[in-house]
Amino acid sequence: MPFEQFMLLVNSKARRSLRRMGYKIKKLLLKIKNAKPNKIIKTQVREMVVVPQMVGRRFQVYNGKEYMEVLIRPEMLGKRLGDFSHTIKLVKHSGPGIGATRGSKAVELK
Repeated sequence: MPFEQFMLLVNSKARRSLRRMGYKIKKLLLKIKNAKPNKIIKTQVREMVVVPQMVGRRFQVYNGKEYMEVLIRPEMLGKRLGDFSHTIKLVKHSGPGIGATRGSKAVELK
């Protein structure tokens, strides 16, 4: 699919981003073009819109702490790379600690 035809299929925000094409996005597209098919591409460009040239490739997207591996599938077209590399984890709280409730005062400390 030609790039201009793909731009008509995505939403307006992604279309504007691809039309303006900052230097980071140009540099990443060049890196994708020159990379071997099975090579993992490491990037910090979370705002990059997933384009057809990226389908089937593996990316390591930076989430602020580490690089998360992402395999690009056809249903990801038009979305951003950052959507697949979450920056925060779900907080799972355990039970209350000692001294948190009145009932815990009777618990023996060892």
